[in-house]
Amino acid sequence: MYVASLFSFLKPAPYKPITKDSGTIDREYRAWRFRILYSLFFGYAIFYFTRKSYTFVMPYMAQDLDFSKTQLGLLSSILYIAYGISKFVSGVQSDRSNPRYFMALGLFLTGILNILFAFSSSLWMFALFWGMNGWFQAWGWPACCKELNYWYAQSERGLWYSICSTSHNLGGALIPLIVVYLAMHFNWRVAMLVPAGISIIMSLILLERLRDVPRTLGLPSVEVYKKEKTAGKAEQAKEHALLSVKDILFKQVLTNKYVWILSISYFFVYVVRVAINDWIFMYLTEVKNISDGFASWGVFAFEIGGFAGMIAAGWGSDRYWKGNRIPAVVICAVGMVASVIALWISPANHMYYDMALLALIGAFVFGPQMIVGLAAAEFVDKRAASASNGFTGTLGYFGAACAGLPVGYMIDMWGWDGFFVSMLVSSFVIFGILLPLWSVGNKQNQPQHSVGRSRA
Repeated sequence: MYVASLFSFLKPAPYKPITKDSGTIDREYRAWRFRILYSLFFGYAIFYFTRKSYTFVMPYMAQDLDFSKTQLGLLSSILYIAYGISKFVSGVQSDRSNPRYFMALGLFLTGILNILFAFSSSLWMFALFWGMNGWFQAWGWPACCKELNYWYAQSERGLWYSICSTSHNLGGALIPLIVVYLAMHFNWRVAMLVPAGISIIMSLILLERLRDVPRTLGLPSVEVYKKEKTAGKAEQAKEHALLSVKDILFKQVLTNKYVWILSISYFFVYVVRVAINDWIFMYLTEVKNISDGFASWGVFAFEIGGFAGMIAAGWGSDRYWKGNRIPAVVICAVGMVASVIALWISPANHMYYDMALLALIGAFVFGPQMIVGLAAAEFVDKRAASASNGFTGTLGYFGAACAGLPVGYMIDMWGWDGFFVSMLVSSFVIFGILLPLWSVGNKQNQPQHSVGRSRA
């Protein structure tokens, strides 16, 4: 009872009477959509500062504390397992919470845990704080997913969802440059502390900038605003009513076969994405004879390529496949296979060629990384969107965990060939599991409430 009251501030904001003046509605919607989008964008980018800081201090920790790649991979896996479990739990919780407070609190706590990590020295303390960090890292995207599903209609959501998702790439591109510079000129502990401080400041900005769903500001639903639905009393009452946890789990998500298929494909998307993100810095320095400073630009190239891939996948699924997200993922899987093979067989001492290949891999990896979660959210009732997205994220981060300890072990045992084989196998599985659904995704164009019932 005490814990429930302690977190009572997370409950959704109360709905206000809908404004009658159409001019006011249009003006308010335009202003709030822009404000919420840039807040989500920069807020989630900073989540990456406290999630990926460890990735780029790994070589310096290994040198300072004499850790093996298996031990380093263990810490990565702990974060991803904690994140994956929390992603589903927090997804359900986010559907029943105020995203303004939910996201801000999560970012604040990740900053605190990064500070505690920086002042630790033993493996078990690292594991404790990094696992807790993983849990609260998962409070970021479910809040973004809820906001995007309530403030943007399905006919436009692919583009805006992809724009917001490129925050991954902004954070992922900047953090190696910041952390490697600090680690090279100071030490790895300072390289952990600076991103932590930035995240705490950003959490306070989110608290001031974000708001709950449109109805809490006296605005009609986005479907009504975009003239996709009428403002009937039944529809208004339906949106006002929260789904129970039981309905979210057993009528929307866990009994939905398409959510399961998308989630399994997400597992393998994350194997590729996280393995490249976490290990490519060490690969470039050990195999390609690239200095630490230049190797950090490899991750930058990967993230910038991902930026372009996300925008193209989201816009293309809206423009060419009318809201069907599956074809874009299948095409990207083919591109992943080709670009990973090209990086594997490329010779050493060709830095710019490697950077171009990493940008290409990023484009083909981050497109599916964004769009699979969106597809899962659109196969259920909007009031269960965060939970569905969170469930795919849970399986995705189990895949991410496999990119930690298991891949680290494979590198220790079989060298970097084992790394590339795991990337290729994962890419082929994504292609094989989603190709049969090429046209099934068109059913996403049905009204969301009927989609949820037909899939349950």
